[in-house]
Amino acid sequence: MAGGYRDLLRTRHAARLLGGTLLGRLPNAMAALAIVLFLRSQGAGYGTAGTLSALYGLAVAAGQPLLGRAVDKRGQPRVMTGAALLSAAGFCLLAATGPAPLPLAVAAVLLAGLATPPLEGGLRALWPDVLRDQERVKRAYALDAAAQEVMFTVGPLLVTLAASAASHAAAVVLTGALGVAGTLVVVTAAPSRAWRAEPREAHWLGALRSAGLAVLLCACFFVGIALGAVALAAVAYGDAHGGGPAAAYVLAANGLGALAGGLGYGARSWSGPPERRLRLLSLGLAACYPPLPAVPGLPWMLPLAALSGLFLAPTLACAFLVVDRHAPPGTVTEAFSWVVTAIGVGSALGTAVAGAAAQHGGAAAAFGVAAAGGAAATVVLLSTGAFLTAANLETGAEKDPNRAPQPRFSTTHQA
Repeated sequence: MAGGYRDLLRTRHAARLLGGTLLGRLPNAMAALAIVLFLRSQGAGYGTAGTLSALYGLAVAAGQPLLGRAVDKRGQPRVMTGAALLSAAGFCLLAATGPAPLPLAVAAVLLAGLATPPLEGGLRALWPDVLRDQERVKRAYALDAAAQEVMFTVGPLLVTLAASAASHAAAVVLTGALGVAGTLVVVTAAPSRAWRAEPREAHWLGALRSAGLAVLLCACFFVGIALGAVALAAVAYGDAHGGGPAAAYVLAANGLGALAGGLGYGARSWSGPPERRLRLLSLGLAACYPPLPAVPGLPWMLPLAALSGLFLAPTLACAFLVVDRHAPPGTVTEAFSWVVTAIGVGSALGTAVAGAAAQHGGAAAAFGVAAAGGAAATVVLLSTGAFLTAANLETGAEKDPNRAPQPRFSTTHQA
C-alpha cells in the first residue's frame, strides 16, 4: 500500500500540488471555529457568531462553481490568486472590525467565503495531466479524499494554537494567510501555469447540462446531509455521556475510519466502470450508518463511528472519477466545484435537521438523520443508473476506465 503512494508522490509536481492544495484549503477547516471564537471574544452572542459562521459556509458553497467556471475559461493562476487575496482581505476586514457594525461584518464574511479559491476542483483537474495513468489518478483521488480527514483535524488545532499564542483576531488573519500561501504554492507550479481546459460549448448551464453530473450532485447532497448530521449527533452524544472529550473521540474515530478506507481503496486496482463501483460503495456507506442510533457506551460507540466512516473516502474518491467522466468538455473544474457545493449545502442542512432531531429525540434521532442521508444517496444512484450511462453518450464523455488520461497541456511548459 505504502509503496504505491510513495510512487505517486515521487511523481514530478505531485507532492507539491497535493501539499499546496491541502495548505490552501485549511481555511475550510479553520474558518467556522475561528469566526465563532473571535466574535465571541468581541462580545457577540452565540446567535450572531453562529449565523456569521454559517453564512461563511454558504458563501463558499455559492462561490466555488462560479470561480470554477472562471478557472476553466481563464486558467488557474490568475483566477485563484486573485480569489485567494480577496478572501484573505475578507478575513482581515473581519478581524479589524469585529461584530460591529454588523453589516460590515456580514460583508467581510461573504467576501471571505465567496472568494475562496476552488483549489479542490483545480487539483482534481490537474491529476490526469500530472500522473498520466488512470490507475495512478484513481489512487490520487483516494489519497485526496483521505487527506481531507487530516486537514479537518489539523485546522481546528491551528485555530486553538494561534488564539492561545497571539489572539483570536490573529487566528482569523492566519486563516486567510494560509489560504494565500497554499494557493501560491499551487499556481506557481508548472502544471497549474500550463493547464488549459478543453474547448467548451457555450451554454448557460455549464457543467450542469450533464444529466449524469446532476444525478451525482444529488447523491453528494445527501452524503453531505449525513456528514453534517454526524457532526451534530456526535456533540449530542457527548452531552449525553458526561460531556468532556466524548464528542471529539467519536468524530476522531469517524475520521480515522475514513482515512483507513480511503488509503485501502486507493492501494488496489479496480476493474469495470466506476459508475457501477460507486453504487456498490454507496451501499456500503449507507449500511454502516444504521447502527449509530443505538448509541451504546463509548467503548462500543467508537468502533461503530469508525465503521461509519470506512466507506466515506472511497465513495468520494470514486465520485471524483465519475465527475471527470461526465463533465462536459471544458467544464471539469466547474464540475468538481459543484461537488464541493453539493456536499457543503447538504452538510449545512444535515446539521440543522439533526439539531432539531436532537432537541426532541437526543443523539439517537440525530444519528438517524445521518442514516437517512446515506440511504437517500444510495437510492438516487441505484434509481438513476440509466441517466449516468446516457449522460456519457450525450456529452461525448464515454471513456475507457482503464485508458490513460490524455494530457491537456504542452510538455514544453513543464520546466
